[in-house]
Amino acid sequence: MLPTSSSARLALLACLSVISLASAIRAQSDRPPWARKPKSDSSSTTTATPPTPVPGPSSDSDDQASQRGKIRVSVNLVSVLTSVLDEHNRPASDLPREAFQVFEEGVEQKIEVFESETQQPLDLALMVDASLSAHKEILFEEEAASHFIGQVLRPGDRLSVFAIAEDVTQLVAYTDDVARLQGAVHRIPGGAGTSIYDGLLLGSRTLERRGEDRRRVIILVTDAGETTSVADFDAARKGAVRSGSLLYTIVIRPVKNESGRNTAGEHALETITDTMGGAMFYPDTVQELDGIFDRINRELRTQYRLGYYPNPRGPANTYRTIEVKVSGNYQVRHRKTYLTGPQ
Repeated sequence: MLPTSSSARLALLACLSVISLASAIRAQSDRPPWARKPKSDSSSTTTATPPTPVPGPSSDSDDQASQRGKIRVSVNLVSVLTSVLDEHNRPASDLPREAFQVFEEGVEQKIEVFESETQQPLDLALMVDASLSAHKEILFEEEAASHFIGQVLRPGDRLSVFAIAEDVTQLVAYTDDVARLQGAVHRIPGGAGTSIYDGLLLGSRTLERRGEDRRRVIILVTDAGETTSVADFDAARKGAVRSGSLLYTIVIRPVKNESGRNTAGEHALETITDTMGGAMFYPDTVQELDGIFDRINRELRTQYRLGYYPNPRGPANTYRTIEVKVSGNYQVRHRKTYLTGPQ
């Protein structure tokens, strides 16, 4: 029979507790280290928080821990501003997304962003050649540029004026103050040389520092007679590509005969302009400048914006070619390449 006295019952309970504790210790020692419970701290309070379980080798927490040690890289959206012109050289509007195809390195990409008439604000670098070779037409250039400034700027847009001579001077920082900008255009100083490559490089760098959600445009009025730049063609082109800017080049030719002017400079600008996705203009007279500025303004207001995530993504710091195709009989202009960022 089991003992019936209270002292005997207490002794029996104590014996059973010792046996249970011994069994627990033995069971704990038989477990692998990762499955054992941590030892209790004698200084802990009686209401102890349950210990956090130690995950086993197949736990999802291991994957999470390993991911924390890796650098996560977000794939950047590539934005392509596209001008579409009909057979009469007029902007073609209201084309559907289905009319467009985008290719990177010959591989078709999925268009993730499509704006048929982008409302992204503009940042414009207006660069005027002030060298002696171009300065005789400067009054006409100033009047046309002043009219363009008043016409092109809309709420949210910003414009900066640069003078290009042997040195490149930013006369006014990016602003929407039309009167101040027009005043700067009418005070462009003359100079002896022409540093076109330096101007493109400086303009591109100032635009590159602007917001990513803004369109970047360089408008260059020049006679294309490069003479005094420190930067060379490759540096100017690379800076322009890196900035993602569009380039519209207006070449004022003081001499119509090719044998008497700098055609090499014209060809260099044609290459950079085509790469950046803008357009070249060769007015026969400076009186045509107003019409050219009007055309640039209309084009900037009717651009399509296409965006895609590159698949596959190119290696870091490499040039990637872009091609946009549009169904129908259209002329399509867009930047031809971009430079991938670091990974």
